[in-house]
Amino acid sequence: MSNYTKDNDAISRLTPEQFRVTQKSGTERPFSNAYWDHDEAGIYVDIVSGEPLFSSLDKFDSHCGWPSFTKPVDPENVDEKIDDSLGMVRTEVRSSHGDSHLGHVFDDGPQEAGGLRYCINSASLRFIPVDELESEGYGEYLKLFESKEQK
Repeated sequence: MSNYTKDNDAISRLTPEQFRVTQKSGTERPFSNAYWDHDEAGIYVDIVSGEPLFSSLDKFDSHCGWPSFTKPVDPENVDEKIDDSLGMVRTEVRSSHGDSHLGHVFDDGPQEAGGLRYCINSASLRFIPVDELESEGYGEYLKLFESKEQK
């Protein structure tokens, strides 16, 4: 069981843009958000619940203007739901425990990495650098980066 939940205190601290994206299923502007071209090593967590969502090891440049990942770092923390708004059918991605709107998943990602592109709003994420994983309570994810450094 996780201790990640929808946190009303965290929601009250969101910026208007973070609130619009995570709580109202909004979409931020491409190419003008915090993480679209961010390449530091670490993990991305839900800004509301803190649940681990994506790793920089699975991030790639999809040229779409939003952070894109090939897979979640913890699949149990990501829910996929049919989204038929805007006159099209897409697959929405939400955090499992925080129920934050994250973005959408598409099937046009790198084929060698499974073919998926998780197109995620920066406003729904908080980045934890590798050297802060332990102090922030995400020490179990250090192993992902240690094995990468040994290769």
